[in-house]
Amino acid sequence: MTLEAPAPAPPTDGPAPQRTGLERLIKIGGVTVSVLATVLSAVLELFLAPLRAGGVLLGLAVVVAVAGNYAIAWFALTTVGRRWALALPWAIWTAIMFFAAGTRTAEGDFLIAGDNWIALVMILAGSLTFAVFTYRAILRGPTVTKS
Repeated sequence: MTLEAPAPAPPTDGPAPQRTGLERLIKIGGVTVSVLATVLSAVLELFLAPLRAGGVLLGLAVVVAVAGNYAIAWFALTTVGRRWALALPWAIWTAIMFFAAGTRTAEGDFLIAGDNWIALVMILAGSLTFAVFTYRAILRGPTVTKS
């Protein structure tokens, strides 16, 4: 019996491939779509906040805020591949909600009334959804994408 040296490892394909223009376009498109979805979601939630059935406030705005913000955060992170992509939709959504809470209409009404507890819970739950998603993304660590 003769002992032979182990076979050498196969050669690698060389340096990492350069980012293509298509990949960059997908990332820019992902950020753009997530921002547009954020604006549409926020406006929809503002319309649903005062929704009543038989004089009782419905909590549909809270459900839409949590589900919508989770989906937007997932989409932004998935398409861009970086955690910073979560910051833009989160900031825009929060800014729209703060603007709506502090702005009066031409008739003198607030867009989000102080006695509308559904709207206040919607703001809290919607922002916490982004925060929890971001926290969990940080705990998962960096993602490795194969090209």
